Amino acid sequence: MPKKEVEVLVRAIIQVKGKILVCRKLKRKYFFFPGGHLEFGENTKKALIREIREELGIVIKKCFFIGGTEHIFVEDNRKRQEINLVFEVPIKKITTQNIEDHLRFYFIDKKQLVKEKILPIALKYAIIKWLKDKKIFWRSEI
Repeated sequence: MPKKEVEVLVRAIIQVKGKILVCRKLKRKYFFFPGGHLEFGENTKKALIREIREELGIVIKKCFFIGGTEHIFVEDNRKRQEINLVFEVPIKKITTQNIEDHLRFYFIDKKQLVKEKILPIALKYAIIKWLKDKKIFWRSEI
């Protein structure tokens, strides 16, 4: 029986010149939006600031809550429930430098998001819709 876990993550939606920043772990075949785990006692905006600084080496000045998703999945024989809290992060210029050895960052044209394997899938489609209507969202796959 796989171990079960509940995880809360913060995710950044960073747009630069019509492209969205995504990342990928080296040994995985899918993309995800930058961010990471909320630590106990940490507020979500501070968690996002910390994660983006750790992953990209930049300090976020502003971020705006745009929605959330939840889903259950199995990875590495562990059953997980993941809650994603998503923020728009306005940045005018960014390079895809790789500070963390296990991550690679890429820009994907907004129009190509639908064709790429981006997980969680509920978040991918929520972001595609949000890019069009800018409405706060909640999506659940549970």
